[in-house]
Amino acid sequence: MFKKIVSAAAMAVILIAATDNATAQRRQVMLDKVVAVVGGSSILYSDVETYAKELVQQRREMGYTSDRDPMNEALEALLQQKLLYNQALIDSVDINKGEVTSRIEAYIQNLIEEEGGIANLEAKEHMAVFNYREMLRQRYEEQLYAQSMQNEVVSKVTVVPGEVERYYNGIDKDSLPVIGEQYVYAQITKFPASMAQAKQRTKERLLDMRERVITGKTKFSVLARMYSIDGSAIRGGEMDPAPSNLYVAPFAEALEKLRPGQISEVVETEFGFHIIELIDKKGDKYHCRHILLRPTFTREERAEPGRQLDSIARLIRRDSISFEKAALEFSDDASSKMNGGIVSNHDILERTGSFDGARLTATRFLKEDFGRDFGKSLDDYNALRRLKVGEVSDSFQTTDLMGNELSKIVKLVEIIPAHTASLDEDYIRLEEMALQAKQERVFEEWLSKKIDGMYVYISPEFRNGDFHNKNWVK
Repeated sequence: MFKKIVSAAAMAVILIAATDNATAQRRQVMLDKVVAVVGGSSILYSDVETYAKELVQQRREMGYTSDRDPMNEALEALLQQKLLYNQALIDSVDINKGEVTSRIEAYIQNLIEEEGGIANLEAKEHMAVFNYREMLRQRYEEQLYAQSMQNEVVSKVTVVPGEVERYYNGIDKDSLPVIGEQYVYAQITKFPASMAQAKQRTKERLLDMRERVITGKTKFSVLARMYSIDGSAIRGGEMDPAPSNLYVAPFAEALEKLRPGQISEVVETEFGFHIIELIDKKGDKYHCRHILLRPTFTREERAEPGRQLDSIARLIRRDSISFEKAALEFSDDASSKMNGGIVSNHDILERTGSFDGARLTATRFLKEDFGRDFGKSLDDYNALRRLKVGEVSDSFQTTDLMGNELSKIVKLVEIIPAHTASLDEDYIRLEEMALQAKQERVFEEWLSKKIDGMYVYISPEFRNGDFHNKNWVK
């Protein structure tokens, strides 16, 4: 969880697709055949057929159609995935296999609970749960390798203001994008006043665990399974060997100081508090296990900041204090309190690398920006949608992106109606679109070169299909 990995939402989608795909393959095993090969990876007819059905279903739900044959479209998507996977292996691209294992295990445990036991799940899937787990692991690892490879190709692509303007001017005026309704809002946040005590309690718990391991009373892996809140707990806290630069800085720094068999002191990162045991080190790869805990609070400790914020909200509604002054005086959010509590959409700025002049429009949030892994909480949106412009919400409990518990009140500052995009008003959104278009262009150029240099075979009945990239057929 503290490594650079894909989102949990993406994981759920991939696993669902993999499950449907596996079911289709079992039903069609007698009719299946290889229809394409990329590098050392084959594509089965059932893979293409299942993916094509998913594409059709997605279009039906979203209310649009496509002129492309869904079978050919599905085949091209799978060809691209296989190429990216093979290139990732060639380039030694790293993924977090330990996180893959823990997430798949959590997914399977949910299925077992839904079906009422392992036997029921095995009967439904017509295979042993061990085989089912291994199938999911292989499929998800391949997709994760492919995604990581594509991210690496486009990661250094940026746009400058002139490119954004050329992108905008190149769009037909009748085809300009429509920007949906946007919210500008402010917040005042409060962590429990007992945060310091809660952190100390967490450190003391970890120090006690460390002492129990060092004195031989309990194995590290046993404590990790019992108490760690990280996904690696199912594996006794063990992570797959990986370079230290894949970890956040404090964790990496502590890891680099350890010798095999040593256990670190308590390490604080944005994800919580850890103790780390180095198992071994080969080359630049560190093989370790860890226990992760976060501060916890009593019900009373959680409720206290909410009561304080409700008192502040009442003062604001009576005009006894302005929201801006209250944010400066009381808010625990350092990034907004100096700006009257106005919340900035830092995620868009990070993705676009926007220049300073565009930051003035980076306080606008589409509905889609709430609830993203890199966006603001859906709790914020649920509070805002009940407000009129200028109103202040009651307090509500939520968590920040690192999972820390807090309370907040929000003020709806402005609602910007849906409108046709303009360069002056919507630079940030247009910059994001321009960046995406450039990334797609760079990736397509890279892909064409890689297709030419990699073995690709497509079965004759699919060679006359409508492929977006004509290089697939050799």
